[in-house]
Amino acid sequence: MAVRDEKDRSLDLDVQLVPMRRRHLRSVMRIEVQVYPRPWSLSLFMSELALRSTRVYYVARVEGVVAGYAGLMMTVDDGHITTIAVDPAWHRHKVATRLLLALARQAIARGATSLTLEVRVGNKAAQELYRQFGFRPCGIRKNYYVETNEDALVMWADDVDSDEYAERLDRIDASIPGRTIVEEPRAW
Repeated sequence: MAVRDEKDRSLDLDVQLVPMRRRHLRSVMRIEVQVYPRPWSLSLFMSELALRSTRVYYVARVEGVVAGYAGLMMTVDDGHITTIAVDPAWHRHKVATRLLLALARQAIARGATSLTLEVRVGNKAAQELYRQFGFRPCGIRKNYYVETNEDALVMWADDVDSDEYAERLDRIDASIPGRTIVEEPRAW
């Protein structure tokens, strides 16, 4: 895998976001086992990918390598972020920001009025990213992460179908250095 040294990389990257396909799953699983104490199984990812009418999954490709991935589940007018993960070699390069931006826009295009997610109580960096997208804490799920007995912070972003939220997303998009090329999923 050809990943440049940290000192050689800049934030001025070209990142491709493409719909996750079966051919990406080996790379996705490599990241999954690095970042989660209790990783999803290959069969779970395959099941999720089969639910095209209510799911959207993207992989982020940087320099030809899968650098991260994220997923969305639609339930009526709620877009639920099911997962988001970035290879540790690509942390702090706005990969997660790009993925979340694409998922938020997909959710809105599919009729979402709110976005939801769960995040580890101790994951302050992720919580800060979610706050930039207008998520606010609204509850705790006790021992949600059973492998570590860690609580989950439930976060919501409301009125995501508003002009104000569209402007927020545009500001986030404009703040990301480099280019993001998004391949939209096929019609649902």
